[in-house]
This record gives sequence, structure tokens and C-alpha cells, in this order.
Amino acid sequence: MLIKKFNNCKEIIAGDNCILREFLNVEHGDKVECRYSLAWAKMPVTKATWKHAMKTTEVYFILKGKGKMHINDEVEEIGVHDMIYIPPNAVQYIENTGDEELEFICIVDPAWRAEDEVVG
Repeated sequence: MLIKKFNNCKEIIAGDNCILREFLNVEHGDKVECRYSLAWAKMPVTKATWKHAMKTTEVYFILKGKGKMHINDEVEEIGVHDMIYIPPNAVQYIENTGDEELEFICIVDPAWRAEDEVVG
């Protein structure tokens, strides 16, 4: 059985400038049989991630707050319990347009690796 406690997962600033806690990633030593990685992320009020693209598929699930999701030339309002599918190689960023922190779950398939992300 694998259980990770939120407070035991190190908080970092990710490559796209969001605050992130990684829960599951076989690329970083987790001994599980799955292809994806799973992380929790947040963006402070009025902030946005940097434009970036992943070679892999990514899914966000919004837990708290509201914002705008930018994928290539599309922009949509997002909020609690919304799911966002981000196709491979799409230029993307998420911005917090609300008055509280924007929190979301990130699933990357196959698992996130630095060499699969291009920022800027």
C-alpha cells in the first residue's frame, strides 16, 4: 500500500512557476505500476503560470478558486470541479482571476519528466 500525506510532500516552485507538491511519479522513484504522474498545484491571486508546452498529455482538475485556462489560441473561464484536457505540445498557461488561491490537481501521462516540458 502506498499512501502519501500532503504535508510530507515537499512544496516546490515548478518549471512553469506554479507552487507544486508531487504525489506520484514513477520517474522519481515511486514503486507503482502506472504510467502517469499526479501532483497538486496552486497559483496565488492575480498570478499565472508561465507559457509552456508538454510533449505529453496533461489533465487539470480544479479544487478551489477560479481562473482562465489558455490552450493555444483558446481561452475559457474555469472553476471548482472543472476538468481541463491539455493535448500534447499545446502551448498553455492557467491564470488565477479570483480572490482566493487557485488549487488544482495535475495528471501527466506518461509521467512528468523535465525533458518533456518547454517553458517560454
